[in-house]
Amino acid sequence: MRNGPADAFYKGFYLDKPLGNNAFSWEKRKVRRLYVPPLYVGGWDDLKPGREVVFSEWEEGREKAFAGLETFIRTDYRGVPVYVFDNHNHAFYFWYVARQQGLIPFGIDLVHVDQHSDMRMPSVFLAPEADRQAVFDYTNFTLNVGNFIQPALKLGWFGQVHVVDSSYRLGERYQTPFVLDLDMDFLAPELDYIGNDLKVKRIREWARKAVMITIATSPFFMDQEEALAWIRHIFDNKKAPR
Repeated sequence: MRNGPADAFYKGFYLDKPLGNNAFSWEKRKVRRLYVPPLYVGGWDDLKPGREVVFSEWEEGREKAFAGLETFIRTDYRGVPVYVFDNHNHAFYFWYVARQQGLIPFGIDLVHVDQHSDMRMPSVFLAPEADRQAVFDYTNFTLNVGNFIQPALKLGWFGQVHVVDSSYRLGERYQTPFVLDLDMDFLAPELDYIGNDLKVKRIREWARKAVMITIATSPFFMDQEEALAWIRHIFDNKKAPR
């Protein structure tokens, strides 16, 4: 791993107000400070679980707090840029960065592989003229894990979203170019009935065709050790976790 954060804004910081992901069940929770890790340039082996709480929610009468990644990682797969992070809303910022770098054109399709659609509406939308600081603030202090796609659609970054959340959707074909957005909770144990071999096969096929890949490890929905093992299996041909 290279020394120092790879992004001027993602240097590692805490959310300590009821904003973004920290707004969930704010009044009930005891853990009211969430960590957002720094972004580093590295490889698949640099992905490690962290110790800091990155997501906390009140569910089934109790608070559930989860650690995420030690760092976010910027890497590549067959020459295609890849960003790996924990909470899924960070994809919005990295899509913006890729657009600024000329890596993805306006109106490209998004193939969103996830247990959830993440298509909720945010409370406010971002202005088209927003600069990088504003996009960073919007990503972290307004958006959350369930509402980061609609603002990208409204800005015209994507023309169409293909939500892959079932075996039926795994059988579809998508025209290039597209951005692949993968949530590792699609490989969580409760979705084993779909068949992990089929999931891995299709994700690899789409990854080979994508012009950019964003990957969320989703601590609330997926054990982080298992999520990272699946990532290395899919993208680095390491042994499957089970």
